[in-house]
Amino acid sequence: MKFPTLTTERFLLRQFNPSDLENVFLGLSHPDVIPYYGVSYTSLEETKKQLAFFEELEKNGTGIWWAVCSLDNSIFYGAGGLNSLEKEHKKQKYSFSLLPDHWGKGIMKEVMPIICEYGFNELDLHRIEGVVESENENCKKAMTKLDFEYEGTLKECELKNGKFISLAFYAKRNEKHLTK
Repeated sequence: MKFPTLTTERFLLRQFNPSDLENVFLGLSHPDVIPYYGVSYTSLEETKKQLAFFEELEKNGTGIWWAVCSLDNSIFYGAGGLNSLEKEHKKQKYSFSLLPDHWGKGIMKEVMPIICEYGFNELDLHRIEGVVESENENCKKAMTKLDFEYEGTLKECELKNGKFISLAFYAKRNEKHLTK
């Protein structure tokens, strides 16, 4: 199957390619990004693991990630996608990462709906979930602005860097699947 390229008024969402390696490294080594992202890298060579992860998700059908770029593909802003597919429950988790220079410019607000639309219409998902570390106030605000419903917090449910962290859960449900 051909990788789905998506567009919005200002952005191109396309498949990752090897030329994105340096930009992915810039994000996943940046001290303002990595505290909440879950992975971080210290070299370009090591960052190849992330591109391989994106490719593997697509290959095994458990997720899809897009490089988020300007319409002319000259500026790389970040990445967004769906992973952890649970086919039997028709749900996936949403993730997004922007390079800090592009924070606060409405990129997520424009890109997130098209990714959700793809998940609901093309993958026939019922739920798209966002799991956010409780201390990540900016991301929690973004989830609310993007019309994800806050469903609750699991307190001290994961161990990260030797410390237990709490996770806030958000979800958006497919309107066509909702019962009246």
